[in-house]
Amino acid sequence: MKIAVIGCTHAGTFAIKTILAEHPDAEVTVYEKNDNISFLSCGIALYLGGHVKDPQGLFYSSPDELKKLGANVKMNHEVKNVDPSAKTIEVVDLENNNSFEDTYDKLVVTTGSWPVIPPIKGIDNKNVYLCKNWNHAQKLFETAPSKKRITIVGAGYIGAELAEAYNTKGHDVTLLDGADRIMSKYFDKQFTDVVEKDFTDHGVTLGLDQQVTEISGDDTVTVTTTKGSFETDLVVMCVGFRPNTALFKGKLAMTENGALITNEYMQTSDPDIYGAGDSVAVHYNPTSSLAYIPLATNAVRQGILVGKNIDKPTVKYMGTQSSSGLKLYDKTIVSTGLTMAAAKEQGVNAHEVIVKDNYRPEFMPSTEPVLMSLVYDPDSRRILGGSLLSTYDVSQSANTLSVCIQNRNTIDDLAMVDMLFQPQFDRPFNYLNILAQAAQEKEAKVSETVSK
Repeated sequence: MKIAVIGCTHAGTFAIKTILAEHPDAEVTVYEKNDNISFLSCGIALYLGGHVKDPQGLFYSSPDELKKLGANVKMNHEVKNVDPSAKTIEVVDLENNNSFEDTYDKLVVTTGSWPVIPPIKGIDNKNVYLCKNWNHAQKLFETAPSKKRITIVGAGYIGAELAEAYNTKGHDVTLLDGADRIMSKYFDKQFTDVVEKDFTDHGVTLGLDQQVTEISGDDTVTVTTTKGSFETDLVVMCVGFRPNTALFKGKLAMTENGALITNEYMQTSDPDIYGAGDSVAVHYNPTSSLAYIPLATNAVRQGILVGKNIDKPTVKYMGTQSSSGLKLYDKTIVSTGLTMAAAKEQGVNAHEVIVKDNYRPEFMPSTEPVLMSLVYDPDSRRILGGSLLSTYDVSQSANTLSVCIQNRNTIDDLAMVDMLFQPQFDRPFNYLNILAQAAQEKEAKVSETVSK
């Protein structure tokens, strides 16, 4: 079996390793247009903030490792065209510009994503940087320390993490976004209000509900928005990602934004072409619909599934809850599934409870409050999403809620599910139990009101 793999970051790396583990006799050729693989871009902010000492540790594999496993690794090679009917690909060696053709029995598309570059006047200014791959990271590592004023455009996860990292290192940081809240796609207002206050308390300037219209200047940069203009030294664009799927336009089924559509075995509309990672849409379990959610967690799981299913359909894709989290200053903030704002936007019938309670008893030497929300279907009582924020590490509680969504558990399940009690760790009822019990109480009151 001759297998060609296009792209090798998270999904590609795990697909290759799994294919070779499951099918050691397979002929696997990897085409990667960059000179590196498996870079953890989520570690850029960690390095800039001083949490990671050696950026080389952000690579978890290498071309040499894949070669030792049996792969034919072609770095600095870009695939220019794919002919699914003939099962051929056209490749350019970027080091010498020589072109050649290759064939495949199975094709793996793990081409990833690329930052969205908005049509802003002056977007090509030399002081405008991206934050995605190792090359971007190197430029930021080399340049940013000498720049006092740094502007981040886009207040999603990456933008928020960069803003905090630069701020803690003494830079004057401005964080811009077109929405009226930071991280509005991931958390409801009660949570983003807390994070916004932390940013402003630490001296970060928030420029929300405004669009950048122009970037100009040389050594000193002028950023013009719909609400005015200001000077800065460096601009980092973090406004989102789009799938790298131009090779397959008109050849494979895609969503409106260009993400490849796959079945539960990671096959595209061409059963001999598989997709995984940021180049494909995911099955979003809270709404049972397709969505574009470019996360490393999705990529590595889909990559493994490609390897499991490359010969024949074997293991089904479970879908995703889009669980994610970050730590800003001293707080852990995590989410999984739908927020209430997202439910309203998508027309999903949902209720929400928001509870603030200490994670363990007050008689202990110390405790910390946990702000938490639960989004659920009031008719079926099925859990659809949840968020948590605390100086206490609540990250694994998001994983618990993710399992609840995956398994279609209800608020009644979560309210009484067995969880350990020990005052060192929690109350007789874990705070997630308490959250679900609050949802039960809310629905009881709703029923009582309706019956009257």
